[in-house]
Amino acid sequence: MDHGGELITTIALGLSAAFAAAFVARRLRLPSIVGYLLAGVLLGPFTPGIFADPAIASELAEIGVILLMFGVGIHFSFRDLLAVRGVAVPGAVVQSTVATLFGIGLAILLGWGVAAGVVLGLALSVASTVVLLRALVQRNALDSIHGRVAVGWLIVEDLFTVLVLVLLPSLAVVFGPGTGQASGTDVLLPLGAAIGKAAVLAALMVVVGSRVVPWLLVQVARDGSQEMFTLSVLAVALGIAFASSAFFGVSLALGAFLAGVVVGETDLSHKAAADALPLRDAFAVLFFVSVGMLVDPGYLLENPIAVLAVVALVVVGKSLAALVIVSLLGYPLRSGLTVAAGLAQVGEFSFILATAGVAAGLLPDEAYQLIVAGALISITLNPLLFAALDPVDAWFKARPEFRRMLDRGGGRLARPEPGGEEIASHAVICGYSRAGRTVARALEPRGFRYVVLEEDRRTVEALRKRGVPALYGDIADQALLDHAGIERARVLVFAAYDPPAAEFAVDYARRRNPRIEIVARVETAEEARRLLAHGADQAVEGERELGVQLARYALRRFGVGAREVEAIAQGLRRRPEPVAG
Repeated sequence: MDHGGELITTIALGLSAAFAAAFVARRLRLPSIVGYLLAGVLLGPFTPGIFADPAIASELAEIGVILLMFGVGIHFSFRDLLAVRGVAVPGAVVQSTVATLFGIGLAILLGWGVAAGVVLGLALSVASTVVLLRALVQRNALDSIHGRVAVGWLIVEDLFTVLVLVLLPSLAVVFGPGTGQASGTDVLLPLGAAIGKAAVLAALMVVVGSRVVPWLLVQVARDGSQEMFTLSVLAVALGIAFASSAFFGVSLALGAFLAGVVVGETDLSHKAAADALPLRDAFAVLFFVSVGMLVDPGYLLENPIAVLAVVALVVVGKSLAALVIVSLLGYPLRSGLTVAAGLAQVGEFSFILATAGVAAGLLPDEAYQLIVAGALISITLNPLLFAALDPVDAWFKARPEFRRMLDRGGGRLARPEPGGEEIASHAVICGYSRAGRTVARALEPRGFRYVVLEEDRRTVEALRKRGVPALYGDIADQALLDHAGIERARVLVFAAYDPPAAEFAVDYARRRNPRIEIVARVETAEEARRLLAHGADQAVEGERELGVQLARYALRRFGVGAREVEAIAQGLRRRPEPVAG
């Protein structure tokens, strides 16, 4: 078969096998990436049956890496990072350091050396952004303080990995096979040259690229051709990545990331990301398939202890380190549990780093096998860890003495009395998102007093500067609810969307103050039924309430009287949703 035939065969087999395996994985409630990797294992040369060409698959995967990094650059946000910099930056650095030390220890035990251990540890320290975001979206936790901390943490890890990719070729010169004894000059010159080239490239992108690329995209957009705009986005991503590698000696991944950052600063960033998404996803699938093709199941079966050690490092070691770090930095226990579950896996950046490490001669093929095995197992287990968040959090809530050990930051900041005096006949507002702020704005003009419980420390500090009684910590913590005067409060407003926390807070508030009126935010009818069963007086379902308000407006435009409109609105609130199909 000629080369063109092999190329078509590789693409056809790769995408078809990936689709079939991912379809089965999704039916088993597993991430699609598990299916992609298993498809690669089935198509690889180490398993019987048909197989694709690993060399061609690897070249196609390079395009997937470029587009993945381009997408990361587009969505990179300094603003989101700065919002949680107090925990994300030191947390990611310390956690990566701990994982790297474990990697070095494991590599030494396996006889691979320190350099291999550094790459192994760094590869295992990076979690998959795709897997984390999917888990947070499924739990409606992406915009919560817990979700923002976890995402910010991963942004720092991604940036750290980009830096490692820049330095990896120089590290290979110094520590690679056959280097022998390296002098200080031999070590510093390659590292300095790599950092210098990357700095010059970054400066050119900021000074020149930030002006030329947006101007170019605007000109193409004005032309009105969807085809040309899509082509321009791909040309920018692939062209800058190739030029960065050819003229500055940096990785294709770094060039693509910088191109994405430049495009992300324009008002066309969302359109650019949407246009690049289909091709990015297709080539990213081929990237994961190519990773799986290099897995030798025989090696993994012959070395179960090494596989278990890697899985333990990822699932147990990283999780515990993250939980302790978040606790020591003064964030609520719920944030620590969310970050711990989110980081207990490895993904796309790990494969990129591992592939680069093997190509540079720093990482043996056996280490690559362990990294992919760790990724497969940890990503498969990750949904189970997220499912265990609520039971674990409830277990700690029922045992305040244990909770205080891991929630010291929130408890410490919550000690001062709200307003310096005992407060009564007030409202307790749990969560100061848009819904919570709306309630506060409604209470203030009439002089009704309220206390805010919030898990974002910066928000609490800002409220206190305005003279608003605000407490920082877990919004469902018994001690925090007591400190807010829940037994003397008239109303409990649970404005944050956190169903397990809401159920716990409603239970506790009802026991402490049987006369309190409780209203809570929900997203589904099932959540509403559960909260009402736990003792809430009213559950406000976001989508349904939005529909009721739209219906009221439409009815009034048709001339329906106010009294009849209100009667219809009440009926819509009580009426169960029709079942589709």
